[in-house]
Amino acid sequence: MDFVKEKVEYTFYDPKIATPELVDEVYKLVNDRHSVIRLLAMAKSAIRHNMKKDLHKIHMPVSLLWGRNDKITPPEVAEEFNELLPDSELHWIDNCGHAAMMEHPQEFNRLLKIFLQKIGA
Repeated sequence: MDFVKEKVEYTFYDPKIATPELVDEVYKLVNDRHSVIRLLAMAKSAIRHNMKKDLHKIHMPVSLLWGRNDKITPPEVAEEFNELLPDSELHWIDNCGHAAMMEHPQEFNRLLKIFLQKIGA
C-alpha cells in the first residue's frame, strides 16, 4: 500500500491531493486482475504507438492544458506537441502535476470552457 501511495502522490504537484480515499481507489484498481490487464495493455499500446510522428496530421483545434510541474509527462513534451500540432494552443497550469483536471479543476474547466467557446462547441 505504501508503494501505491507513493506513486499516486508522485502524480501531483501537491501530494495532499492523494487522499487516503484516492489511494484506496487506486489500490483496489491495481489489485483487480482485469483492471490491471487493461491498464497494462493501455500502457504497452501507448509505448508501441507513439503518436508524436502523427501529430502533424491532426488538423483540428487542440488545446493542451498542461501541469507546469508534471513529472510523468514533462513540460518539454507539451512544448514539442504544441509545435507538432498544426492548430494547437498550450496553456500552463502552475503548481500542477500530471492530473490537472484533478489538482486544479476550476482552472482546468475555465481554460476548457474558453477553448470550447472559441471553437463553437
